[in-house]
Amino acid sequence: MNNDIEILAPAGDFKCLEYAILYGADAVYLGGKMFGMRASSNNFSYADLKNAVKLAHSKNVKIYLTCNTIPTNEEMLNIEDFLLKAQEAKVDGLIIADIGVFIEAKKIVPNMPIHISTQAGVMNYKTANALYELGAKRIVLAREIPLKDIEVIRKNTPNDLELEYFVHGAMCISISGRCLLSNYLTGRDANRGNCAQACRWKYCLVEEKRPGEYFPIFEDDKSFILNSKDLCLIEHLNKLLSAGVSSFKIEGRAKSLYYVAVVTNAYKIASDILKRSVLNGEEYILPDWLKNEVLKISYRHYTTGFLFGKPTNGQYYESGGYVRTYNIVATIVCCESGRIRCIQKNKFSVGDEVEILNPGEKPNSYKILEMFNEELNSINSAPHSEMIVYIKISENIEKLKVLNGSIIRKKLNVD
Repeated sequence: MNNDIEILAPAGDFKCLEYAILYGADAVYLGGKMFGMRASSNNFSYADLKNAVKLAHSKNVKIYLTCNTIPTNEEMLNIEDFLLKAQEAKVDGLIIADIGVFIEAKKIVPNMPIHISTQAGVMNYKTANALYELGAKRIVLAREIPLKDIEVIRKNTPNDLELEYFVHGAMCISISGRCLLSNYLTGRDANRGNCAQACRWKYCLVEEKRPGEYFPIFEDDKSFILNSKDLCLIEHLNKLLSAGVSSFKIEGRAKSLYYVAVVTNAYKIASDILKRSVLNGEEYILPDWLKNEVLKISYRHYTTGFLFGKPTNGQYYESGGYVRTYNIVATIVCCESGRIRCIQKNKFSVGDEVEILNPGEKPNSYKILEMFNEELNSINSAPHSEMIVYIKISENIEKLKVLNGSIIRKKLNVD
């Protein structure tokens, strides 16, 4: 079994990139201002991209640039400039779905590694081999492919063709994301990165001659008939590694820095446990606290997707929203004169029980004993976003390990 494991984290902006790197990503995928499947994210200008690559490479982290939309004729006029700038920025790979873009990339930047996007829907070894012969270095497998088929692909493809698989995040109602629903209903084209997520909406039926009279559409007595659960495979990384997957991909280029940090941290720790289990011939078992980490972000109820065959519990009919039990309240800057200097993200107060999450570690709980504003005046709460706050907690901070970027979070009062 190959013991090389890559935790591949998303970044929708530079701050998310910083947190992905800090919390253990081996590689980060991100988008430029064109040709990316997350038009709603801030994404990266050319200058940002160069700075991103410089930062990542200084930490021995790779950067993969998305180029995975299905472009129009007009958009293809910009592809050469896009590819040349990617090469100049020294990105470590291009994620491509469209065969025309693929061929252009091999002509214009022949030495650039090409990763075939999940949007291409690769589900068999014949397609994987054909793409390899055209010059692909990696296949990002379709999310709909089960474990047994991954094993077949691995056995029937060259060893140097890398396999990547999504292990966490939002799922799409349509195969490999090739959906027309958003475009039909809103004019926002999912295949060019502008999906309105119409599958998350609640639907009713209107009879042609009774306008304004809405009749609910039910499946299991609920109306969110297209709403997929989120994917979570943290307990099954050993099976994917055995099947031949070497890159574990986290969805979320439109997600917050808190999501990126927590999920990347959890999967990085899990991958380290997996490496040790393989090395020592031990069973892959995660501690309960680590399994609970993926429950401390905003998520839709979890599923294992198609990994073990066609899902029988892949939809969530109760609502189209998220489950959220914890909130980030601050990020730590440093310790000064017996106090922790923080940047507020959400309101928190003296007396609150909070957790501090450090990269690569189990979170620990503390109580906020005192709080001060930037002028070191005593305050009872931090109500203003991005305000500088100093806190004292129920621990001697001289003994406490905190880093610039450590996260303080608070459990929400939810029923």
